[in-house]
Amino acid sequence: MDIRQLTCFVEVAKHKSFTKASQTMHVTQPSLSKMVKNLEEDLDVILFDRSSRKVRLTDAGEVVFLQAQKIIYSLDDLSASLYDVMNLNKGKIKIGLPPVISTLFFPTIIAEFQKQYPDVSIILAEDGAKTVEKKVDEGEVDLGFVMLPVDEEKFDVMPFVDQEIKLLVHESHPLAHLEKVDLIEFKDDPFLLLSKEFTLNGRTIDFCISEGFTPKIAYESSQWDFIVGMVEKNLGVTLMPELICERVKGGPFKVISLTNTFPWMLGIISAKNRYMPYVSKAFISLVQDLPKV
Repeated sequence: MDIRQLTCFVEVAKHKSFTKASQTMHVTQPSLSKMVKNLEEDLDVILFDRSSRKVRLTDAGEVVFLQAQKIIYSLDDLSASLYDVMNLNKGKIKIGLPPVISTLFFPTIIAEFQKQYPDVSIILAEDGAKTVEKKVDEGEVDLGFVMLPVDEEKFDVMPFVDQEIKLLVHESHPLAHLEKVDLIEFKDDPFLLLSKEFTLNGRTIDFCISEGFTPKIAYESSQWDFIVGMVEKNLGVTLMPELICERVKGGPFKVISLTNTFPWMLGIISAKNRYMPYVSKAFISLVQDLPKV
């Protein structure tokens, strides 16, 4: 048994397909199949049920899959540790973040980071916060920007932003003259929400229910500027962080504070008990030194 066999096995397990795994690894399917077969012979177990079109892990395969991932992560950590010792200011960092965060904060952060570490490559993966959490947990990205709270048994967390959620309505709305309202007064309005992969989607629905009503969701989108555009056309109301509300003050909008609200808290997360590369530590340190929002 060697690391190449384990890597091939893990890729097949992830994709549930020898064909897709071979394409990902840029090897021929017969070579990949042979690697996995050799691993099965070395371990004297059957790892995959090959009776259907999608291969499935056997019970023994499930056990090997979990342990193989740990072995691969450990070797990746070893390589990363050695790389840091030899190349303190070089390397790459993979960051997962929702589009809202990339628009509001990231140009400033990247500009400052690249000024200090010009040889470091930054790879961005824009996804909803739930997907970002999953990618951090599975090692697909080094760091993630997400809406807090998260499971602190799985992640190390550095708080980054703490703001209030406010109501954004069209200036012609009958209640637009009010400075502060109970959200239940808008129970009959159509609501515009970020898509379900965004934590703010679920938090908004839960908050509305806690205020005594289930929101009538008219549209969902992964882009906050699309939602704001829908409000501009008077097609509904939305709950948005204060920062976004401030950005659209020049338009036909009214920002209303809520009697009861919930915080929009963002943080940088990393997987617990996993080696953190120097560039990731430097990135977190830089963000910590930025003015708090």
